[in-house]
Amino acid sequence: MARKAGVSHQTVTRYLQGFEGIRPSTRERVAAALTELDYRPNSAARLLRSQQTNRIGVLADRIDESGPARILSGAGQLAHERGYVLDIVVADGTSPESVAQSLAMLTEHQVAGILATAQTQVVFDVLRNQTVHAPLLLESQFGSAEGGPSVSETTGRIAADFLLDLGHRDIGYVAGSHLWLASEGRQRGFETRVRERGGRVAWVREGDWSAASGYGAWESLSAEDRSVTAIGVANDSMAMGLISAAHASGLVVPDDLSVLGNDDMAEAAYFLPSLSTVAMDFEGEGRFVLDALIREIEGQPPVAHSLLAAPVVVERASTAPLVSAK
Repeated sequence: MARKAGVSHQTVTRYLQGFEGIRPSTRERVAAALTELDYRPNSAARLLRSQQTNRIGVLADRIDESGPARILSGAGQLAHERGYVLDIVVADGTSPESVAQSLAMLTEHQVAGILATAQTQVVFDVLRNQTVHAPLLLESQFGSAEGGPSVSETTGRIAADFLLDLGHRDIGYVAGSHLWLASEGRQRGFETRVRERGGRVAWVREGDWSAASGYGAWESLSAEDRSVTAIGVANDSMAMGLISAAHASGLVVPDDLSVLGNDDMAEAAYFLPSLSTVAMDFEGEGRFVLDALIREIEGQPPVAHSLLAAPVVVERASTAPLVSAK
């Protein structure tokens, strides 16, 4: 680098550190050399020189589920690219004691910042009342334009629009746990959109994101409740469980009932019938929120707009147009 610019190593170091006392002609040569060599600053080396750690603590929950696991995958990829290491501590996001203990584990060690990917109200309340001497970012703080609907609400509205566009007007909904902010947003967006377009959400059942809870949701329905023509489900695992239960009761999906999931987990395309679902950019979300935290750690300005891919319905075999009312 220094040889390419025709300057000393000390001059290059001063330039990278933002030193102003460099002659304009010298500054131009260093900048040109950096561009030609496609130089990217190494965060780990920079932190080491400043005697700061390159470890970021992550407070996570439900990493066995597709969405949280993919968020962590995206965050991990970006951490590697930027010279950081993630220390992941798993907490029960429904337990204040578990969240507080996990946070204590992270803060016992020197970390450059903390990212909380667990999206429950419990996590939000615990972290809001804790003093943390490091930059702290809650993933639920991101993902919506100012004054606009959250990503979760938008996802619910997209799911509702898809079923309504197929002609369904009498629709059921299986929500995730009410403790999860994403579940609350998806349900709100879904119900609001159905009402806006003249449909009816005939009933709502709450699951816990598992296939078993989706199966149980169907079993809990009365004969009248089962007369809906379509069901929106807050994640794919619950949708798969519900379809299995519907088949066990004698219904055929999608001939008798359309079912739409959410998340587009890897198994959705290979389920029978293949599952229509709302695909979300979880990996991009993980990269985006970790980039925001790293920018705060390094004193860089935040990115004004998210580059996340918008949620989109992937239409498969579990949904069909409504042919006639039941």
